[in-house]
Amino acid sequence: MGNLIILLILGAVFYYVFKSYSRYEAFSKESFKNFSVNYETLKRSELGLFVALVAKVAKADGRVDALEAELISNMFRDISAVFPNPEKTRDILKQIFNEEKEKSDNTQAIAQQLASAIKRNKAMQQQFMGFLIQLAFADGEVTQSEEDILALIAEALAFDPQAYHNIFDQFEQMMQHAQPKQTLEDAYKILGVSPNDDMKTIKKAYRKLVRQYHPDIIKSQNKDENYMKEATQKTQEINAAYEMIKKARD
Repeated sequence: MGNLIILLILGAVFYYVFKSYSRYEAFSKESFKNFSVNYETLKRSELGLFVALVAKVAKADGRVDALEAELISNMFRDISAVFPNPEKTRDILKQIFNEEKEKSDNTQAIAQQLASAIKRNKAMQQQFMGFLIQLAFADGEVTQSEEDILALIAEALAFDPQAYHNIFDQFEQMMQHAQPKQTLEDAYKILGVSPNDDMKTIKKAYRKLVRQYHPDIIKSQNKDENYMKEATQKTQEINAAYEMIKKARD
């Protein structure tokens, strides 16, 4: 079930994390137009620190699965779009993620750095922590190691325990009620492929649709809430279709 709802979860996450910024004043091309895009400055920035914590949570259960990687890659692309050199920024974000997912002894230190960077913005603290809690649900369950890392980060951010449990419970309920509602025939139609196509072709079509319909956190700045809801529903439908086809061919 985890893979079935991961896009729904992360789509909701993208909206949840950034919805409080009216017109995305905090993360816009204008605000980053003079930013020096290099490894050191980006790694020390609040976005770089946040990506490092995303890596910790994503790898907490021992691996980052293919679908998580695809969605995180899309997130990198969206974030990079606000910087002067998007391609270079995206490569650095990937580097930060790949380096930090292999480290397990600096989570608290990074969380404390992020806490210091956003200490005057309680809303941002809640939004970033909310993202991490929800990301932990991406593979269908929250392991003890994921809970431990989340608790460590929450403590460093001085995050309200009640707010933590509210978000956690919300996504537990979402997972419990998520059920596939399409047939195998529907699945092929949704992806625009044929039952005669090989999995390489089907995966290519799937990834193209994910890129096309995933909830873009930057584009959503000038749209209403329905944009994010519709994008989230579409990406959930695409993922469910792909998972159904894969299962049928196992």
